[in-house]
Amino acid sequence: MSQTEQAPDAVSSGVVVRPLREGEVSIFLDLVDALADYERLPRPDAAARERLVADATRHPPRFEVLLAELDGEAAGYAAFFETYSTFLARPTLYLEDLFVRPESRGRGAGAALFRACAAEAVRRGCGRMEWQVLDWNTPSIEFYERQGARRLREWLSYRLTGEALAAVAAKAPSRG
Repeated sequence: MSQTEQAPDAVSSGVVVRPLREGEVSIFLDLVDALADYERLPRPDAAARERLVADATRHPPRFEVLLAELDGEAAGYAAFFETYSTFLARPTLYLEDLFVRPESRGRGAGAALFRACAAEAVRRGCGRMEWQVLDWNTPSIEFYERQGARRLREWLSYRLTGEALAAVAAKAPSRG
């Protein structure tokens, strides 16, 4: 569901899950900051915040955001985008972030967001939904396993950033 579509809000046990609206980017950025604090990571700087807003609100968006509301207040969010599996020959819904404010946990917002993302994956014909979780985040690991997810043991995550990414890119053949 792109953010431009008019979809009904999903309601689960008093939780409303709905797409982020363009005028709500400050709410989204506050939730991203809260996630950074929770994960003990630096908050996005001013330039990153501008890119987040631009990428979330462009048409089509680079990623999509669902908000979870409890009692009319933003309690959490999920950010996701599609990747592709050549082996399944189907898209994959990649869940970049799923976060609920600590004071709102235990009231169903996380489960509602997770289920809304799974429903979106099914609606899009995705073959799977994937995400990563920090190894120390036991509450999240237990939550995902209660939902029926299984931990992948045969795959290792790798990452290129900064200078290493630029160095590899500099060795790429020209595209003709």
